[in-house]
Amino acid sequence: MGKKVHDSVLDGALNEIRNKCNLMTVCAGEPLDFAAANVGGAAFLADVAMAPTDFTLANGDVSGRKVAVGAKAGVTVDNSGAADHVALLDTVAGNLLYVTTCTAPDLTAGSTLTFGAWDIEIADPA
Repeated sequence: MGKKVHDSVLDGALNEIRNKCNLMTVCAGEPLDFAAANVGGAAFLADVAMAPTDFTLANGDVSGRKVAVGAKAGVTVDNSGAADHVALLDTVAGNLLYVTTCTAPDLTAGSTLTFGAWDIEIADPA
């Protein structure tokens, strides 16, 4: 028996991120919750404001759907540390929407960084 999902179902999850994410942060260590990833949190290193226009829905690279997260340059680093996670936050509702790993050099407070463009992809069921 085959498995199918309509694009609108996958877009529903991705739109939750696109429509509610208003802050992207870089963290030292995986943030355990919203407070740890948010400004001043235990894992927090730097942040940048986000808007729905920073996200683009499209077909997935292999299958399914994706939301492309736009690049952000000139982001001021608030705290020094080894950046290894990126978090997408909804600061209105206090939700940690998405966390992923990243590869970045050690960051120094007062310097700047660039968040490169990246994707969140949900594959079609197999």
